[in-house]
Amino acid sequence: MVSGSGICSKRVVVDARHHMLGRLASIIAKEVLNGQKVVVVRCEELCISGGLVRQKMKYMRFLRKRMNTKPSHGPIHFRAPAKILWRTVRGMIPHKTKRGAAALARFKAYEGIPPPYDKTKRMVIPDALKVLRLQKGHKYCLLGRLSSEELEEKRKERAQVTYERKKQLTKLRVKAEKAAEEKLGPNLTSLPWLSTEVTLIRQLLTILFEDFVLMSFVVCLRWCTSFDKL
Repeated sequence: MVSGSGICSKRVVVDARHHMLGRLASIIAKEVLNGQKVVVVRCEELCISGGLVRQKMKYMRFLRKRMNTKPSHGPIHFRAPAKILWRTVRGMIPHKTKRGAAALARFKAYEGIPPPYDKTKRMVIPDALKVLRLQKGHKYCLLGRLSSEELEEKRKERAQVTYERKKQLTKLRVKAEKAAEEKLGPNLTSLPWLSTEVTLIRQLLTILFEDFVLMSFVVCLRWCTSFDKL
């Protein structure tokens, strides 16, 4: 990418399909430190040496690393393939210095091939290709599969529980509204202002109901997360 000591100002687009994650990240880190602008597409098809089960177990151990007093301070566990590659490159760069921050700003990573890179020439890095660097028959897994299967089943289970609870609460709310309308039906026709007040109260109850469901989901999600990390 960069020849000799000269710096190429042209942005290089790299197709990450069937590249090894660590080798690709090390080459990218060296290039961006030298001043090269690099864009990596199709990060979901990056390869990691080792089987999928082994990589999932390693990632679960990584997820348990957190700050006890305030977990939001870090470490931040990225799940998206592009963010995983970005974090890997960041670990190979002195990103807390001005030089490292400027180098990291020259690097972009995406899942898929978003425009305008879908119409530009894409390159490969032979030193990081799986077919040239990984021994034949060696187990490997795709980064996209690892990211999609990491917590997807747990997310679906939590989403299903939230959906069922919301559906039950919606049925109860509709039933209560019908019962209230049956009791207040004659009064609503004789008192128009009361009908307006009931409509406003119904809208307010709807907003409060949605907030209650959202807060219940957040509490449930936090409880499940803390339970998983025990």
